[in-house]
Amino acid sequence: MAKPNKKDPSRTVDIFCAKCKTQLFKYRKGGKGALIKCFKERIVEDYTKALGTCPECSQVFARDTLVRGAPALKMVGGKVTFK
Repeated sequence: MAKPNKKDPSRTVDIFCAKCKTQLFKYRKGGKGALIKCFKERIVEDYTKALGTCPECSQVFARDTLVRGAPALKMVGGKVTFK
Protein backbone atom coordinates (compact mmCIF):
# COMPACT_ATOMS: atom_id res chain seq x y z
CA MET A 1 0.00 0.00 0.00
CA ALA A 2 1.03 3.59 -0.57
CA LYS A 3 2.49 5.61 2.30
CA PRO A 4 1.47 9.21 3.03
CA ASN A 5 3.53 11.84 1.22
CA LYS A 6 7.04 12.19 2.64
CA LYS A 7 7.01 15.98 2.27
CA ASP A 8 4.58 17.57 4.72
CA PRO A 9 2.07 20.02 3.25
CA SER A 10 2.85 23.66 4.02
CA ARG A 11 -0.74 24.68 4.84
CA THR A 12 -1.54 24.54 8.56
CA VAL A 13 -5.16 24.39 9.77
CA ASP A 14 -6.63 24.74 13.25
CA ILE A 15 -8.98 21.92 14.25
CA PHE A 16 -11.80 22.68 16.71
CA CYS A 17 -14.44 20.66 18.59
CA ALA A 18 -17.79 21.15 16.84
CA LYS A 19 -19.69 21.07 20.13
CA CYS A 20 -17.77 23.49 22.39
CA LYS A 21 -15.42 25.20 19.84
CA THR A 22 -12.26 24.30 21.83
CA GLN A 23 -9.06 24.12 19.74
CA LEU A 24 -7.80 20.54 19.51
CA PHE A 25 -4.88 20.54 17.04
CA LYS A 26 -2.73 22.51 14.66
CA TYR A 27 -2.39 20.18 11.66
CA ARG A 28 -0.57 20.21 8.30
CA LYS A 29 -3.40 19.39 5.90
CA GLY A 30 -2.91 18.49 2.26
CA GLY A 31 -5.63 19.11 -0.31
CA LYS A 32 -8.86 21.03 -0.03
CA GLY A 33 -11.36 18.33 0.89
CA ALA A 34 -13.05 17.42 4.16
CA LEU A 35 -11.07 16.37 7.23
CA ILE A 36 -11.43 12.58 7.41
CA LYS A 37 -8.16 11.53 9.01
CA CYS A 38 -5.17 13.14 10.71
CA PHE A 39 -1.77 11.48 10.38
CA LYS A 40 -0.07 11.74 13.78
CA GLU A 41 3.25 12.76 12.20
CA ARG A 42 1.58 15.86 10.69
CA ILE A 43 0.13 17.19 13.98
CA VAL A 44 2.14 20.32 14.81
CA GLU A 45 0.56 21.18 18.19
CA ASP A 46 -1.72 18.95 20.28
CA TYR A 47 -4.00 20.64 22.84
CA THR A 48 -5.80 17.46 23.97
CA LYS A 49 -5.07 15.53 27.16
CA ALA A 50 -6.38 12.13 25.99
CA LEU A 51 -5.95 11.26 22.31
CA GLY A 52 -9.24 11.59 20.41
CA THR A 53 -11.18 13.23 23.28
CA CYS A 54 -12.04 16.91 23.71
CA PRO A 55 -10.46 18.37 26.89
CA GLU A 56 -13.46 20.65 27.60
CA CYS A 57 -16.63 18.62 26.90
CA SER A 58 -15.07 15.09 26.90
CA GLN A 59 -16.67 14.26 23.53
CA VAL A 60 -14.89 11.51 21.55
CA PHE A 61 -14.06 13.02 18.14
CA ALA A 62 -11.59 10.46 16.69
CA ARG A 63 -10.44 6.85 16.80
CA ASP A 64 -6.84 5.61 16.78
CA THR A 65 -6.07 3.60 13.62
CA LEU A 66 -3.50 2.74 10.95
CA VAL A 67 -3.97 4.32 7.51
CA ARG A 68 -1.61 3.13 4.74
CA GLY A 69 0.72 1.73 7.39
CA ALA A 70 1.06 5.04 9.27
CA PRO A 71 -0.54 5.84 12.66
CA ALA A 72 -3.49 8.20 12.28
CA LEU A 73 -6.66 9.50 13.90
CA LYS A 74 -9.86 8.69 12.02
CA MET A 75 -12.32 11.54 12.60
CA VAL A 76 -15.95 10.85 13.57
CA GLY A 77 -18.24 12.67 11.13
CA GLY A 78 -19.51 16.06 12.31
CA LYS A 79 -17.51 16.13 15.56
CA VAL A 80 -14.75 18.52 14.38
CA THR A 81 -14.45 21.69 12.29
CA PHE A 82 -11.36 23.38 10.86
CA LYS A 83 -10.21 26.79 9.61
